[in-house]
Parts: sequence; C-alpha cells; structure tokens
Amino acid sequence: MPLIRPEPSVFALLEAVAGGEGLCTEFKRLVHSPAKIARSITAFANTAGGHILVGVDDDRRIVGISSEKEVLEVIDDALRLHIEPAPTFDVHVEEFKRRMVLVISIPESNDKPHFHIEEVLCRKTGRRVIERRVYIREGSHNRAATDDRVALIQSARQPLKLTFSDRERRLLHYLGENPRITASEFAEHAGIPLGEARRILVSLVRSGAIRLLTDSGTGVYALA
Repeated sequence: MPLIRPEPSVFALLEAVAGGEGLCTEFKRLVHSPAKIARSITAFANTAGGHILVGVDDDRRIVGISSEKEVLEVIDDALRLHIEPAPTFDVHVEEFKRRMVLVISIPESNDKPHFHIEEVLCRKTGRRVIERRVYIREGSHNRAATDDRVALIQSARQPLKLTFSDRERRLLHYLGENPRITASEFAEHAGIPLGEARRILVSLVRSGAIRLLTDSGTGVYALA
C-alpha cells in the first residue's frame, strides 16, 4: 500500500482533532485488529466518507504511532481478509511535535455496500461461521445496517422506478394514521412477499415520500 506524504495544507490535522469524533471523523489510539479497522473503513465508505486518525486518543490527545509499517500491515490484512469489495482510500502520515499520526482518508463509495467479513462463533450451533455485515456511520459510531438500510443502499445503483398503485396509496394512508410501519407489517397488510414490500418501501424513501428510521435495530418507515 503506497504511503502518501502530502503538503501540510492538504490535511489540517489540528483542525480535525479539535473537531472531535463524528460522522466523518474517528480517532484510534492504536490499530492491532484487522477486523476492527475493516469495520471502520467499510462504515465510512458506506456512508459519507471521512477520516480515521490513528495515533489520536479518544480525549483528542495526539499520542502518535510507533510504527507506520505495522499499521499499514494491519490495514492490508483488513482489505485482504475482511472487506468485500475493497473500497478506494488513501493513507498518509501527519507529524505534530515529532509524533506521527496515520490518516486514512476514505471517500463515500460509488460501489457500496461494502461488506465486513469476519469468522464468528454461532451461538446456536457452537460452530465457527463466516458473518457478512454492512456497517454504516451513525453519529460517531459504526453500526450494523438493517436489511432495509442495505436494500436502500443497493437500490441507489439503479434508476428510481416508482409506480403509484392502490398499494402505495393505502400505505401512505396507513402512515397518515399510524406513526410507522415495518417491511414485514406492510407485506402482511398488502398480502405480498417481504422482498416486494421492501422494494416498494425503498422506492418511496428514494422519492422523498417516506423516510427510513432505525428503532432498536429494526428498520421502520414513517412519513417524510
């Protein structure tokens, strides 16, 4: 992985640190786990892009890194073992008072969703299984996306095709009298498969008629 050393004006390290962690910024004191850094990289690529600053503590102290090579090796392992498809990003080093901060700059991806892949223990069977999840940024945290959110991300690759039939009218009427509905509830009310119900809901979200929210890890839809 090439290490880019830009001019000082390209990235304002102190400004980024002073701004704290948020939707587009994350601090990491150390990076040892390829799976964990992969989770952050995919979350930024799947959302609005941003910067991961390695060598900065949660309390905004610049502590620096001891080895650029070790961090880059962890990032390489993250790309090779834990991300599919691999997103595009740049890595460079900033220096402050002889302390080195490695900056991972990740643009919002045109190829999202990027899946985080990890071997985990299945609680039901006690066996090791491969888990594929889509992570997104919510505030200053990485969250596993709901199936509805993944469907919305995937649909963005295609042109919006919206029909306004009796099903859509009944759905909007329902949401006018009720605060929210899930995809499974809509499928049951409309007597259609879950996949078709989710497709209709996602199209309405993209049109701006309704919005997708997350409640206790479940995707719910409400009027915009």
